[in-house]
Amino acid sequence: MRTYKITVNGQVYHVDVEEIGASAPAAAPAAAPAAPKAAPAPAAAPVASAAGEGVKAPMPGTILDVKVAVGQKVNAGDTLAVLEAMKMENEIPAPKAGTVAQVNVAKGASVNAGDVLVVIA
Repeated sequence: MRTYKITVNGQVYHVDVEEIGASAPAAAPAAAPAAPKAAPAPAAAPVASAAGEGVKAPMPGTILDVKVAVGQKVNAGDTLAVLEAMKMENEIPAPKAGTVAQVNVAKGASVNAGDVLVVIA
């Protein structure tokens, strides 16, 4: 059995692959099935702190503009960033009023679905 690390859309998965037809001892006991391994969070996606709510990218795309800065006060519905996906511009709104605690993206950055763009405290 070989273990491979595979990355799909920024998510890392560990996959065990059994070699069929490989010469193995005939009396070898059958191995118990391996429990699925939890995929670790991608390194590029910062984790929202306990003191704030992370605003995630709804789909993969490119950041065209970042409309906020750390320390800026925002209201629910204010545009935090503009994400281009499938040749369409999508405004990413603030889910609640608060203060911007982190900005994890910059103009021109590529993001995956689920990446934390901004954290609002």
